[in-house]
Amino acid sequence: MSALSAEVRLVKAGATKIRYPAELLSDDGTHLVVRAPWAAPGVRDFGFVRFEPGDVFTEHYWRDRWYSVKEVRTGAGVLKGWYCDITQPAVAGGGEVVVEDLDLDLWVSADGRTVLRLDEDEFAESGLADRDPQAAEEAVRALDELELLARGGSFSDLLG
Repeated sequence: MSALSAEVRLVKAGATKIRYPAELLSDDGTHLVVRAPWAAPGVRDFGFVRFEPGDVFTEHYWRDRWYSVKEVRTGAGVLKGWYCDITQPAVAGGGEVVVEDLDLDLWVSADGRTVLRLDEDEFAESGLADRDPQAAEEAVRALDELELLARGGSFSDLLG
């Protein structure tokens, strides 16, 4: 039996930021999970984590939540942590998963001790609060929810 495939497309400000192939692991109609290798060229060093060729991302998307969660492991399977994108709810169909990035992000280290809110300055500069106040409110609420789960030690429960 061959693996099902999907294409993930991350959109930012109406334009496709990145597009990459992934293996569809599950989809219950609300929560879908894909696995993909690090899709960007080269290494991305954030200071608190490095994403590099060989890393594997197990990505969780929801059609009813304003975030996605990416479990990041080395090619050898060592957990690096979770990178969370605050996004519009995922739209999936026809072999494609599309999410609109809303600039806010959260990093949770593998041991759960480091929880970092990221890109709040980009979010403020994006003008989303003026263009779509409801979406901006949902984005902030989603970031707060994820941070609370991470700091409360129940973050991994979210991924089932």
